Amino acid sequence: MDALETRAHAYAALGDPSRLAIVDLLGHADLAPGELGVRLGIPTNLMAHHLQILEHAGLITRRRSEGDRRRTYVLRTPACNQLFGTTSHLRRPRRIAFICSQNSARSQLAEHYWHTISDIPAVSAGTHPASRIHPHAAAVARRHGLDLSHAAPKLASDILTGDEFLIAVCDRAYEELDNRPLHWSIPDPALASSATAFETAYQDLTSRVDLLAASLEGDPA
Repeated sequence: MDALETRAHAYAALGDPSRLAIVDLLGHADLAPGELGVRLGIPTNLMAHHLQILEHAGLITRRRSEGDRRRTYVLRTPACNQLFGTTSHLRRPRRIAFICSQNSARSQLAEHYWHTISDIPAVSAGTHPASRIHPHAAAVARRHGLDLSHAAPKLASDILTGDEFLIAVCDRAYEELDNRPLHWSIPDPALASSATAFETAYQDLTSRVDLLAASLEGDPA
């Protein structure tokens, strides 16, 4: 299937308003099918039908939670992001907080990259912080011009003040936090503990950070 046919197939799949709404809702966050159904008022069987069509068109993919293994999250594919970007905008927050379980890799990389592209203050923390930054995280940061040499994992409850725009960059943190932040289902690179896994996580994080930064507008909410 060439590029033109791929686009035509994708646009055909989005001919239904509900499927277009699903893709729009996934522009900022990865959500479970049940969460999509509640937000859009779509029953379970019909949601399954819509997701199957979107998946067949290459617009979404699904990922098993690394926390609650009974859960599956729905994500937009890179091809979907290239075609549609993000069509919704968010109010500019006073501060961004990136949260993961250990605050030793993903959330640190997101925070430090954020500082290079936005003047909105940002912090990172963990629900169960590790004792140190993962060496592979420090290495991938150096390759991309970021410095984690003075960074240290922090406990979320110690640094959050309640006025942050929260982004959980791992499944475990998302499922632990009561206030349900924005969710990015990014696999834990420490499970593979390879330079490739950390590079993949970095690329995933930075592409999402770029989309988020581009969608923020207006005065602090």
